[in-house]
Amino acid sequence: MTQDELFKILVAHCKEYGFIFPSSEIYDGLAAVYDYGQMGVELKNNIKRYWWEAMTRLNENVVGIDSCVFMHPKTWVASGHVSAFNDPLIDNKDSKKRYRADNLIEDFLGKIEEKIAKEVAKGRKKFGDAFDEAQFLATNPNVLREKAKYDEVHSRYLAAENANDLKAYRDIIIDCGIVCPISGTANWTEVRQFNLMFSTQGSTTGNADDVLYLRPETAQGIFVEYLNVQKTGRMKIPFGIAQIGKAFRNEIVARQFIFRMKEFEQMEMEFFCRPGTEMEWFASWKENRMKWHVNLGMGAENYRFHDHEKLAHYANAATDIEFNFPFGFKELEGIHSRTDFDLGNHQKLSGKKIQYFDPETGESYVPYCVETSIGVDRMFLAVLSHSYKVEELPGGDSRVVLGIPAPLAPVKVAILPLVKKDGLPEKAREVLDVLKYDFKCQYDEKDSIGKRYRRQDAIGTPFCVTIDNDTMTDGCVTVRDRDTMEQTRVAISELRAIIDSKVNMSNLLRNL
Repeated sequence: MTQDELFKILVAHCKEYGFIFPSSEIYDGLAAVYDYGQMGVELKNNIKRYWWEAMTRLNENVVGIDSCVFMHPKTWVASGHVSAFNDPLIDNKDSKKRYRADNLIEDFLGKIEEKIAKEVAKGRKKFGDAFDEAQFLATNPNVLREKAKYDEVHSRYLAAENANDLKAYRDIIIDCGIVCPISGTANWTEVRQFNLMFSTQGSTTGNADDVLYLRPETAQGIFVEYLNVQKTGRMKIPFGIAQIGKAFRNEIVARQFIFRMKEFEQMEMEFFCRPGTEMEWFASWKENRMKWHVNLGMGAENYRFHDHEKLAHYANAATDIEFNFPFGFKELEGIHSRTDFDLGNHQKLSGKKIQYFDPETGESYVPYCVETSIGVDRMFLAVLSHSYKVEELPGGDSRVVLGIPAPLAPVKVAILPLVKKDGLPEKAREVLDVLKYDFKCQYDEKDSIGKRYRRQDAIGTPFCVTIDNDTMTDGCVTVRDRDTMEQTRVAISELRAIIDSKVNMSNLLRNL
């Protein structure tokens, strides 16, 4: 199965089992907009809870807020979004499809990396334990040829990025023979810049001066409330402000399911510190955030840092945590040292003094800031894509299972009476009443027990509890583990502790 095929299957699975639906599907949907179904919203909320509690419970100097989607339009002038929040877009004249020019080039470079990885895999298979990867990369003619091509294109791409040279983007696309995946042709337009902010009117007059923007990021809500939080919370530098909320970007080239959407959710934290200490905190938060990801048990090899070679206008350092999605390593979280750009610009444009008096140094200054920003939807896709498995079973059967980290699973335990008679449903309801106050449970009595197990595997439920005729006399039930499929007979009185040991979010947090 190719990665593309896996991705299509994953998208279908999300719809079939109530994780994600195309928005407004009865009206043929809306491009790049999705709704979270009954299973999806539970998983999404659990991801947000894991982030929120790791930030605000485990760090005494990090507090949370919830700011509005609408903000004064001058906010986006100060932040630079009105003048500089653009994407370089190019159209294919034959397919009439629009693409981000930088993404076309990055995908081309990614294909070269895949070719090199395939050559390495062949070498490893050929030479076995004697394989020396470093020597192979330095001497294999196929690898050297592809590496030279990569370096040449990558160098031109960086130069185009740094100079914001739209013609250079197009020249690279033409010279590399990059074609439209729909039409298969290289009949490209010139590259143009498009602003990504959605605008609307703030009144019924339609006056141009009444324009409002749907926020393209949640961070500015933190910056404009910095003074209020600092003063009312008596916060001392260094400290952080965290927020989870919706943001909106006019992604004309939205793609890859929920990876890039017009409406999405962010989990952001702005950490304010003394000027001159920001690089220490930048390194600290890099380590902190990577640990948070790896703690989920989805494999450290599936994460990597990617340092930015071109920095945003507000940053003096930036890196991404990339995850190995079905379509390759892509950005999952960004960590940026934003200097005093945001608070400084808001101070200038608003005329309000936004400074901190440091009792240790006796100085007043505009704090510097280190930001961690992760997309909830991308995190959702990372968890789901890594968790999806098709396992072959003895006897030629197979099962589809979502190996979602247990504390994040939408349903923690399924309560299943073996048959719909002999008082078993009533007994099962009693067990449900014992557990439902601590765990998200699901009761199911339809179909054979085997089919019910498969349904729970497909939504990632860590435990199934089966009530049978013996339960009526011995007070014990059968507990089935999702990952091992092992079945254990336990007393009803022991159920809560057994389930809690695996699904409790606090146990996950204790490992950080």
